[in-house]
Amino acid sequence: MENMTHLSAKVYGYVQGVNFRYFVIREAGYLRLSGYVRNLPGGAVEVEAEGDKNQLQMLVERLKVGAPGARVTEVETSWSNYSGQFTAFEIRF
Repeated sequence: MENMTHLSAKVYGYVQGVNFRYFVIREAGYLRLSGYVRNLPGGAVEVEAEGDKNQLQMLVERLKVGAPGARVTEVETSWSNYSGQFTAFEIRF
């Protein structure tokens, strides 16, 4: 558990209406992360995820590439302490 942490990310660009949330949920599943993804007003996508820091860093790299059809212009990230508040990874509306 010593390498467990929390990631907050906002993804900017053309990331809504291109299955980006489903891309994130699939990638998070591969990486065994918990948390959620949701669209934000204004066109960005928010990702809150917890798990192994190395796995979370891989998720950030995948967010920068994005889903097919998406055009990511920026990914803002911040890190905080692992909380254990999530049991799965889900899409929130």
